[in-house]
Amino acid sequence: MLNIVLLEPEMPANTGNIGRTCVITGSSLHLIEPLGFRINEKQLKRAGLDYWPRLDVHIYANVEEFYESIGPDARVFYATTKGKNRHSDVEYRDGDYIMFGKESAGIPEEILVEHPDTCIRIPMLPEERSLNLANSVAIVTYEALRQMDYPGLETEGDLHRLEW
Repeated sequence: MLNIVLLEPEMPANTGNIGRTCVITGSSLHLIEPLGFRINEKQLKRAGLDYWPRLDVHIYANVEEFYESIGPDARVFYATTKGKNRHSDVEYRDGDYIMFGKESAGIPEEILVEHPDTCIRIPMLPEERSLNLANSVAIVTYEALRQMDYPGLETEGDLHRLEW
């Protein structure tokens, strides 16, 4: 199982979409306050659709509480446009945490500078700012799951009305 961490998320629609991705992939969602919305907000529930009640979600008052909760041996990757490592070049393991920053500012550099070897980035054109947060979470989550051979996920589908 992966652990997706959102540091001070601001947009309920993105968080709802990320929650849905977590449910679909069997990942846990960790939210670090302050949140830019209320958990019961209509946009959050709409984006997460009927998946939200099945979401394994944890909420922390601040980043210190998060780190204390996961312990010193937990592996945390920091998704940032400032990272030196490509998201596809690190080796993910079951139980890893992947942190994403808030939409307007990303992860604070004070956190990044403490973890240079585990800062990862999604390659993009140099003149562009960043991808949408929910899209970034999906890209990195599925790369990590691909490396682990999609544990517990259905990898073949069937037609509903016809047969292959």
